[in-house]
Amino acid sequence: MAERVRPVSGDRFQILSLDGGGLRGMFSAAVLARLEEDLDIRTVDHFDLIAGTSTGGIIALGLGLGLTPREILQFYTDHGSRIFRDRSRLRGVRHLLRAKYAAEPLRTALTEVLGERTFGQSAKRLLITSYNIGADDVYLFRTPHLPTLKRDWRERAVDVAMATAAAPTYLPGMPLGGARLVDGGIWANNPAMVALTEAVGPLGVPLEQIRVFSLGTTTDRRHRSRRLDRGGLFPWARDAVEVLMRAQSESAAKQVRHFLGKDNVLRLNPTVPTGALALDKVDADALIGLAGHHSRDASPAFTRCFADHTAPAYVPHYPARKD
Repeated sequence: MAERVRPVSGDRFQILSLDGGGLRGMFSAAVLARLEEDLDIRTVDHFDLIAGTSTGGIIALGLGLGLTPREILQFYTDHGSRIFRDRSRLRGVRHLLRAKYAAEPLRTALTEVLGERTFGQSAKRLLITSYNIGADDVYLFRTPHLPTLKRDWRERAVDVAMATAAAPTYLPGMPLGGARLVDGGIWANNPAMVALTEAVGPLGVPLEQIRVFSLGTTTDRRHRSRRLDRGGLFPWARDAVEVLMRAQSESAAKQVRHFLGKDNVLRLNPTVPTGALALDKVDADALIGLAGHHSRDASPAFTRCFADHTAPAYVPHYPARKD
């Protein structure tokens, strides 16, 4: 049997994984911006694959299409309040039956920064998560980093961003090519394990060559009422979604550490006071200040683990043109 040809080369393969979290993505962008400024580097130069969910997917798209982390942070500070603004006097009642916010402000803001560029124009390998509620199956946007990936690269980057960020109850779903897409956070709010699977499986990278920088959007550790122990719809109605998302995020982080070893994984996801931050409402100054503090602490670990690797140029596998 012929030896399998690896689609990537080099003795190191580094992954940047970006969690979902709405406006809290401001934290992730600010961490990357401060690391770049402190270390005088371009963070994307040190990663071979970038994975993102929801707001992390938007950041990943921006990085792949040439935006700096500072420019992405500016996007959040300029547009965040307009994206999550509901002028309806009946917003509470309306939210029972439809999305809390309209999709158009987000689409307008994304178009302003991403324009008409396609997903396939990314200069980095990207994985962007979504979920197809029509097929009831996971949906993963993948740049053409393998010859078999022939479709996603044609999609507009804005449409991919809308699909990964369509958080149920907050934003309406995104129809795309017959698929009914919603936020990938319902199955992979922390996409680190998704990225590791892509690297080891389709890309054929040995585990011992992989390092992962997993960047969260902050978390809070909530008090779990003992009423939950008894089960029931009413006791669990408020906590179910948050518990499930936290559980799958923590599971992904632990699985990645199990496979790669703790010295090859840097996870940055600080705990904040309960209720201090929400998906659609944050204190920007406080969040950026928090990012400054934690990026300073993480800088030595980032330098030791990631800074000595420069990712080889990514060459996409575009289908041959038919003349």
